[in-house]
Amino acid sequence: MTDSHTDHHHHDKHDHGHDHDHGHDHDHAAHASQSRIAWACALTASFMIAEIIGGVISGSLALLADAAHMLTDSASLLLAWVGFWLAAKPSDAKRSFGFGRFRILAAFANGLTLVLLAGWIVLEAIQRFMAPAPIQSDILLGVAIIGLIVNIIAFFILHGGDDHSHGDVNLEGALWHVAGDMLGSIVAIIAAIVIIYTGWTPIDPILSMIVAVIIGYGGIRVIKRSGHILLEGAPENFDKQKLVSDLLANIEGLQSVHHIHAWTLTGSDKLVTMNVCIQDDVDTATTLQAIKTRLTEHHHMNHVTIELSQSENDTDCTQTAHSEHTHT
Repeated sequence: MTDSHTDHHHHDKHDHGHDHDHGHDHDHAAHASQSRIAWACALTASFMIAEIIGGVISGSLALLADAAHMLTDSASLLLAWVGFWLAAKPSDAKRSFGFGRFRILAAFANGLTLVLLAGWIVLEAIQRFMAPAPIQSDILLGVAIIGLIVNIIAFFILHGGDDHSHGDVNLEGALWHVAGDMLGSIVAIIAAIVIIYTGWTPIDPILSMIVAVIIGYGGIRVIKRSGHILLEGAPENFDKQKLVSDLLANIEGLQSVHHIHAWTLTGSDKLVTMNVCIQDDVDTATTLQAIKTRLTEHHHMNHVTIELSQSENDTDCTQTAHSEHTHT
């Protein structure tokens, strides 16, 4: 959708251009991601009970850690699903961008639970070193093998599908949870085999701590990325100087570009506002459209807001001036 108008204020001419088109591809990708998360959540929740029972009976920390991880995963995957569901709701008078940012809040919460879970596993492992407990390795091995199969299925359900969903921070948070589950099952299998053949039970908490480190890394990664988006950080790979240089080199009559603000709502879109100054002898409507076309087609901006000024009576072309942007 494109909307532009001209406002005469103190004899200065300003054209505001808005270009807002998220595209059907992104909507389809979000729907596909939501469906995959629902299936992964169902698989994770259904097997979680079996792992809890198996962990209690066998006495394995690795299995209990994986079961606890699957418990948080079920809640986190559900939260991620709610994030996609809310993001699909239309905007209203109080939320001009709708609920799209909720997906990022869900991802941030998932990252926090990953870090907390990693801390819990480390504490439990330390206690197991101080007070070793007997482990029924045969039960541990059987449950862990089944768990690995379930986790592999859930992982490929989340990881497969539409290319447009790759890079979605909400889906990334869910993937890290399931990947942690998969690693937990592998660790439980290794621990069971070692205990069966050597009887050395410390392998169980040792491998559990390794998984905790990997899970913690994934949590920190998701927290950093989602936190950057929540703080209105620039989109990934955005280079302000390259953007300015490209516009000045390709837009005829463009004198300067300033007051650039770029951010992302969901991590997969790009929004930008800017002030530009053009020569007195060029057509404002044509130049405005050329700038918007360059930004949307070459720089893949989804939402563009431009304040355009001509230099004849506009001090903004030589010094910074206050401008107001309204997004619709």
